[in-house]
Amino acid sequence: MKTINSQQEEYRAFLKNIREERKESSNVVKFIFTIITAILCAVIVCIILIENNVFLKKINSTSEDISGVFKYSRTEKNGFEVPFSPRRQNILVLGVDSNGQGTDMWAGTRSDTILVVNIDPKTHSIKAISIPRDSKVYLPDNNGIQKINSAHAIGGVNLVKKTLKETFGIKIDNYIIIHDEAVEKIVDALGGIPIYVEKKMLYHDYTAKLHINLEKGDTILNGKQAVGYLRYRKDGLGDIGRTQRQQWFMKSLFDRLHSPQVITKMPEVLNVAKNYIKTDLSFYELSQYAAMLRGMDKNKIEIATLPGAPNQKGYISYWILDHVKTQEVINRMIYRDKPTLEGVKFKGGIMYSPKREADAEALKEKLNELGYEVNMLKITHLSHTRFVANKNEVTLEFYNWLQKRLPEIQDMQFIYDPTEMFSVGSDFTVVLAEQ
Repeated sequence: MKTINSQQEEYRAFLKNIREERKESSNVVKFIFTIITAILCAVIVCIILIENNVFLKKINSTSEDISGVFKYSRTEKNGFEVPFSPRRQNILVLGVDSNGQGTDMWAGTRSDTILVVNIDPKTHSIKAISIPRDSKVYLPDNNGIQKINSAHAIGGVNLVKKTLKETFGIKIDNYIIIHDEAVEKIVDALGGIPIYVEKKMLYHDYTAKLHINLEKGDTILNGKQAVGYLRYRKDGLGDIGRTQRQQWFMKSLFDRLHSPQVITKMPEVLNVAKNYIKTDLSFYELSQYAAMLRGMDKNKIEIATLPGAPNQKGYISYWILDHVKTQEVINRMIYRDKPTLEGVKFKGGIMYSPKREADAEALKEKLNELGYEVNMLKITHLSHTRFVANKNEVTLEFYNWLQKRLPEIQDMQFIYDPTEMFSVGSDFTVVLAEQ
């Protein structure tokens, strides 16, 4: 078993090799790599947003119309008819569970991850919506009121697509389904993922066969360790901490995929993708999306989760979607409505770790100089720096504009969160964590 010191040495050597190796120039290899990147990008986004519905469960469950079922109320727009064109496309990404050994891995499985990725090839931008798996909806074809994750188990991907169309007005162009064993096997196929573990993680669940034993510091996670890292929640932060770790892992995985060393591992990754990923996209379509993704500015990627609140009915726990805010998210992320900003004055917020207090004070001063009122809040446990839009009027374009004036907030992940979980009575919040 490797010691922590040897893992750190391997990690440093890995980073050194990335810097020293020249860019791969083979057109054939690049073509294969773009295809795999497209497939794995779906895996990456799933990792970020898995169970974000639980992340929001601190919201008060006494919201108006808490027992209702969301129903789409907007006239549908056209424009999603061509499989691959300058028009926007909606790609459905599902992460499905297992029915046990010896069963069909795709039949009768629940979709614990439901993600709609809206891709605009014309502007080279992506907007992704995570739909909480426990969302209370009416399933078409007389299947009654159910959790939305039951749709795949009952009627496969076609029922999921029909549910999204009739419930939210979202027409799906293509789909990618990922089996829950894919993450572990892909990490192993890639030779591990280098990551900074922010604290010692020790947890054992013998029933779920989950065993986590990770030391704080730089390390290289194998497949099982990666799954444990992503599922760990016994740190006082629960699913907030888990969501942040998923985001960290996404960045590390994305960096790993762009390492020249990965080229030699493509045959094994291809085999994993073939067995654990199902899609109706052709290799040509995947390669086209991948080409766009590889050259994409990360400032053109936006993610959001459909807002709501938990509600218990008997033994069943539902996620009750907030009708008004859910519609706002769909209009913003799918139809890309632009809010009117004339005369709007934003209030800023800064959440910061104790060690980042000086940085927070300096950022506040600069925001004040730009004319923004700023509220601040010191929080002991913050593990991921980000820029959070709390109001619909705070757009990605506004963030990009602000970045040009504040180098301190460049390269932060942009998140649209109308639930105001990360808000200091503010319209936008800069979260300054130690890492």
